[in-house]
Amino acid sequence: MVKIHPDDVTTTSGAGEETISPYLTTEPESFTIWMKSLVFNTNGCTVFNSKGRIIYRVDNYNSKSCREVYLMDLSGHVLFTLRRQKFGLFKTWEGYRSSSETAESTTKLEYFRVKNKVFQIPNKDSSSSYRVVTGSCRNDEQYCYKMVNRGESLAIEDNCGKLLAEVKRKQSRNGLKLGEDVLTMTVESQVDHSFIVGLVLAHSLINCIL
Repeated sequence: MVKIHPDDVTTTSGAGEETISPYLTTEPESFTIWMKSLVFNTNGCTVFNSKGRIIYRVDNYNSKSCREVYLMDLSGHVLFTLRRQKFGLFKTWEGYRSSSETAESTTKLEYFRVKNKVFQIPNKDSSSSYRVVTGSCRNDEQYCYKMVNRGESLAIEDNCGKLLAEVKRKQSRNGLKLGEDVLTMTVESQVDHSFIVGLVLAHSLINCIL
């Protein structure tokens, strides 16, 4: 099995700096997403940080496009539970953050919904967008975030159009693109990267990739 290691990224921080959350970026960070599970190389997803350490994983085993998916840390603690919902003809996924790191303890206080727009026709040369509504913005007429798919690149923006994260095919040091299941995710500073990974997973589930 080919081993995948993210590029080394050197980061610095001031003495005595502390982050409020272990998942909050203090400066732009890069991650590698491998759309495979480490459990017998089955369906799922594995996320590495810039030092090559596994920080997130999804293990669907032999199932694909499950109705319920768990985003876990390396130890298997559930961080987000993603559930498929039926709203007419539209594909919608909802995510709930686990307050005590178990699948049974999800709370709607930490909630997001990803919904694709009406009758989008996939085309790698055109753009498509997805609305993201969170617990503090439950009115579907509004949105808090937006995911914009432009060809092989996925951008995650706030409702003012500010870029929060971007996902695209990973390239080797000499510029060659790796497999379609190996991605680079760049997250801007002061962003919860666990939430960003949850959105990326929801996007993959909507498009039947995961």
